[in-house]
Amino acid sequence: MPDRQLADPARKLNEYNVTQNESEEFAMERLTAVVPYELAGMRLDQALAELFADYSRTRLQAWVKSGRVTVNGRALKAKDKLEGGEEIVLEAEEEVVVDSEPQDIPLDIVYEDESLLVVNKPAGLVVHPAAGNWDGTLLNALLHHDPHLETLPRAGIVHRIDKETSGLLMIAKTLQAHNSLTQQLQEREITREYLAITRGRMTAGGTVDEPIGRHPTDRKRYAVREAGKHAVTHYRVLNRFAHHTFIQVMLETGRTHQIRVHMAHIRYPLLGDPVYGGRFQMPPDCGERLEAELRNFKRQALHAAKLGLLHPVTDEYLEWEHPLPEDMAHLLEALEANERR
Repeated sequence: MPDRQLADPARKLNEYNVTQNESEEFAMERLTAVVPYELAGMRLDQALAELFADYSRTRLQAWVKSGRVTVNGRALKAKDKLEGGEEIVLEAEEEVVVDSEPQDIPLDIVYEDESLLVVNKPAGLVVHPAAGNWDGTLLNALLHHDPHLETLPRAGIVHRIDKETSGLLMIAKTLQAHNSLTQQLQEREITREYLAITRGRMTAGGTVDEPIGRHPTDRKRYAVREAGKHAVTHYRVLNRFAHHTFIQVMLETGRTHQIRVHMAHIRYPLLGDPVYGGRFQMPPDCGERLEAELRNFKRQALHAAKLGLLHPVTDEYLEWEHPLPEDMAHLLEALEANERR
């Protein structure tokens, strides 16, 4: 977890030192990065794709040709190879990169300034347009809230949570912020804590360190697979019930469906999870109130409760917490009341 004090002013996020060109006339931002030595021997266009992954290779190559990219102050060709340690300056020209339509969808804004936005996403809201959900998403809502976000990759969205998961999400409002937050995610410097209710009574907390990849037969699902990507989930018990457990989950990595897959893998699937939780079963000794709550709870019991990061401009550590939404809070109350029967 990151240190919750002001960071060293000399610190660079993964060797980035990003500054913004203040000229509105040219609508441009100047981004700088120091080439890591592990990229030594790589072509300039390949290194740019690694360092500025939110831009297509076509755009990056066009900027190289137009002289918007310099290496230690010199313009190079896309095929020129790097030695590592060079300073790259990219003058990223602002242009529309998002073609989705703005939609007047209410946003629960937790924090906002000129470079950063934090929202509390309700369960049921898709973060980004995709097959089956081309509109009515958080991205559409963001474009209505701030039309300038159409010039940022994915309208400034740097991470996602599942449609039926509620909780805190960060959105960059400038290219500088987008690069900073992306690098913090890659360097595992973002604090992300979740609250969840699982099926089954846990005896203790622990850590799941298992790789996650696409399910071998169902491409819409993920699974623990030897050939998958490194994934680490820490969890601790907050309250135990007869057949359920209320837990706090800390993500060390951020793979798709990570918490849901890892909890199912250790045989404590999230309550209400239609994909990884198996067939619904009413637990024994279940009172009328709890039975009603369980039958009416139609999503995975997962809430992104805490988010912490280094501010992309001031480098100050900021942290937000958001309480459980009503549906999870009522479910937890019913579980607690059932224990007292």
